[in-house]
Amino acid sequence: MDEKQIIEWLLGGDVSIQYQVYRDMLGTVRKDIQEKIANEGWGKQFLSKRNSNGHWGDRFYQPKWISSHYTLLDLRNICISPENETVKETIELILETCQADDGGIRLGPSTSIHSDVCVNGMFLNYASYFNTEEKKLCSIVDSILDEIMPDGGFNCITSRGGARHSSLHSTISVLEGFSEFQKAGYTYQKKDIESAKQSAEEFILVHRLFLSDRTGKIINKDFLKLTYPSRWKYDILRSLDYFQYADIKWDERMEAAISVILKKRNNNGTWNIQAAHPGQVHFVMEKAGTPSRWNTLRALRVLEHFKILKNYSQQRL
Repeated sequence: MDEKQIIEWLLGGDVSIQYQVYRDMLGTVRKDIQEKIANEGWGKQFLSKRNSNGHWGDRFYQPKWISSHYTLLDLRNICISPENETVKETIELILETCQADDGGIRLGPSTSIHSDVCVNGMFLNYASYFNTEEKKLCSIVDSILDEIMPDGGFNCITSRGGARHSSLHSTISVLEGFSEFQKAGYTYQKKDIESAKQSAEEFILVHRLFLSDRTGKIINKDFLKLTYPSRWKYDILRSLDYFQYADIKWDERMEAAISVILKKRNNNGTWNIQAAHPGQVHFVMEKAGTPSRWNTLRALRVLEHFKILKNYSQQRL
């Protein structure tokens, strides 16, 4: 398929895909399409699974991946309207009932002292996207900032026995949360957040997005699999998509990851879903092993952001 045909194929997908294609590939914010997400397709299905107690699944974090936490993350990522009242009600419920002693969000009834920095980052991401009142997010911001490690990143194991090295999983979740907090126009801890973002981005870049900074070897082969939804797990496309969303300029240390992405492109110009993270789901958006509109859209907007799309639109490295 040529570029025009790929865009047409993408626009044949769910209304949430359509909205992001217009926004990210065609340069048009279609609010009329965004308003349809709650009433059609995937958005309608997610909302229909909410329980009468205001939660999805059993409660905030249980079970994966149908809990309130991961459903709210899905709803944020499909770009349902930030003013959706159903979503806002559940976020308020979580803030009222799930706060840990350290200011973050506790994962369950038995975890009252320590929260999880990775989950806090994801929560900050969707709570900011849905325009939660800034003062209600301040303690969560503080709890995340308290977790910065000497190497500039984050690791959720620090709250469960300690860690000596940051985790790409936790670091990308925190970066997404801080980026959305900034995009919402909030100013709390502005300088500290910007500093933490820069150090966390540098942590990822030092590792060239997937390589050991000591040996140069692949840290985890799963980081090269193009999965979606990502859940809490890191991969190179999620990382590159963060960099384009945060409007980060090209860095040569991204090149190895970009090369992997280009090699995974199908002959028809699409990308597949390579795997799915095991766990319960409300429904399957796309089947593993098949051409994926999610991955194709995300890869194309990364290539477009870094001005690679024009050079490689007809090539595979």
